[in-house]
Amino acid sequence: MVIFAPMRRYEDNYKQKGLRKQLVDNIRQKGITDENVLAAINNIPRHYFLDTAFEGIAYEDRAFPIGEGQTISQPYTVAYQTQLLEVKPFEKVLEIGTGSAYQACVLGELKANVYTIERQKKLFDQVKSFPFKAKYPTIRFFYGDGYEGLPTYAPFDKVLVTAAAPQIPEKLLKQLKPGGKMVIPVGGGDVQRMLRITKTGEDDYEQEIFDDFSFVPMLAGKKG
Repeated sequence: MVIFAPMRRYEDNYKQKGLRKQLVDNIRQKGITDENVLAAINNIPRHYFLDTAFEGIAYEDRAFPIGEGQTISQPYTVAYQTQLLEVKPFEKVLEIGTGSAYQACVLGELKANVYTIERQKKLFDQVKSFPFKAKYPTIRFFYGDGYEGLPTYAPFDKVLVTAAAPQIPEKLLKQLKPGGKMVIPVGGGDVQRMLRITKTGEDDYEQEIFDDFSFVPMLAGKKG
């Protein structure tokens, strides 16, 4: 599946903006309270990140396939993880799993300095040619293994993992600053528990447990 057609025209009309506002109202009713996160969702044309075949349903609150066995996450899930991350302007955020780049752009809309890794070379290349990402010069894109993180650019204020990890990756914990936070879905099978981990010392962490979600699995290595 091709996400971004080379000659595609990107338009954000009144109907799409109205559907986006309805989406924001929907996820607010589901419990998202951070107005900055809601504003970011409202400001980003989600239909740009999907194949044109999905444009008519892009603002339904559900995940859609983007190719290579990956999905663009449900907007509620994106808002939920972002709210837990408590992003502040100019913080360094490491994102594991670029996918369509929708989550990265939400972080960019919050004025974070985003370092995002994608292990699927086809998805990485498609995002490189996606014109909308030029709106967010604070996002840097990397092709690599999410389990390794980006030690060259560490430490990070925040780490966001957008795939299901069987356990918390130690290397990503090490790349957090003291006081930094990681939000990650953990668990095998079809359902994972959302965790927020705060680094309280060099090797000390506090863990908070939140709701259950369903993510694609976090895989090691790179796929060409």
